[in-house]
Amino acid sequence: MILRIDKNNPDSNRLKKVIDCLQNDGIIIYPTDTVYTLGGSINSKKAYEKICRIKQIEPKKANFSMVCYDLSHISEYTLNLDTPTFKLMKRTLPGPYTYILKANKQIPSYYGYNKKTIGIRVPNSNITREIVHQLGCPLFSASIRHDDRILEYITDAEEIYEIYKNQVDIVIDGDSCHNIASTIIDCSGAEPELIREGLGEIPF
Repeated sequence: MILRIDKNNPDSNRLKKVIDCLQNDGIIIYPTDTVYTLGGSINSKKAYEKICRIKQIEPKKANFSMVCYDLSHISEYTLNLDTPTFKLMKRTLPGPYTYILKANKQIPSYYGYNKKTIGIRVPNSNITREIVHQLGCPLFSASIRHDDRILEYITDAEEIYEIYKNQVDIVIDGDSCHNIASTIIDCSGAEPELIREGLGEIPF
């Protein structure tokens, strides 16, 4: 189904449909502050495997990001952040950034496969953050790409629905997203390293 949700004032009844779907191993496509994204509950191995099939990626080789609610939520899944990294993230989140951080053992084994690091997002999106908040756990995130090499990402929910309606449970129409992905910063080493320049300005 395609489900319209107001990005400024998400309707609780419609959000409940999304939460029920995710709690039952469902897959959604949802808007963020950057691009539309495939997602499922991090507690659902079945949803993870479904998204791997959609993306045509072997589960052990997948490298999806994890979407959290806030900095406190992030700390549940990562090793202790040093002060400069914490200040950097506090200054830029919620926002269009993906931070690569050292993972702890709270990452489900099927998802992390003993990886030492994990990509973390806290999008500046009422819809996304409210879904995570009500679900009570992070979402894993895999961007929706466009076949067009110039456009790269699909920005229209109706178009996404026509492409994926037989593969996912819910497509959330929360107005058009950007056609630019997040800025990726690796904070797993001694100094932050820019991996990809995206929508977010380079904060250092």
